[in-house]
Amino acid sequence: MKLRGSGATSGTLLTGILIGAGLLAGCSIDVPDPSAPIVEQSAPGLATPTITPGHDAEAVAAKDLPFTAGGALAPGVPVGISDGLKEAPGWKPVKENVAGENQYVKTDGCLVATKARTNQTPLALADDHASTVGLFTYLDPTILPKYLKTETLRWGGSADKPGPRVEVLVLEQASPAGARSTAVMARLFSVPASSIYITVSCPDPATLAAARQDVAERLIIVPPSA
Repeated sequence: MKLRGSGATSGTLLTGILIGAGLLAGCSIDVPDPSAPIVEQSAPGLATPTITPGHDAEAVAAKDLPFTAGGALAPGVPVGISDGLKEAPGWKPVKENVAGENQYVKTDGCLVATKARTNQTPLALADDHASTVGLFTYLDPTILPKYLKTETLRWGGSADKPGPRVEVLVLEQASPAGARSTAVMARLFSVPASSIYITVSCPDPATLAAARQDVAERLIIVPPSA
């Protein structure tokens, strides 16, 4: 396969991510790697909020969160992902909060899988950008930083109103004719040791573009509540 902007081909790139996301095999988003640190699985359910003295969570949620602002988050309070895509025209949920994972299908054949994880300290590096690059590398060591591009998703608020944005890294596959088109979006928030991970797989580039627009408008990244 060939990655946009990479000028290189690889028959294995993205395989681990796609299998882990359930887009090829219908399994969990996670891809075990024996050589990587073991990340503790979080128990189902909402965690008890941790209040950090002097931290204004509402102020953080009201502003854009570029990679350079990741330090504004409080330690230990996770970031989440809304289930707003199930309200979008043509979409329906097929998996809801199964080990923290949601999946949605669209009438045109697109599939979206989302997962938010906690206890990501072993993967957290110097800052959010480096940590997110490291997350992609953890999933597939052949992924190089030059393959990733920065885009934004909704950061809090409601889907029917303009709101702040949060930066994420995106890996997009430029597929040959007849193959599914896929994009993987992720961010590892190093201070709260929390990550969000979204995969979009569609029959062709046109349906992928439309699905990514739906994701950008409907899947809100939920800021920490404290």
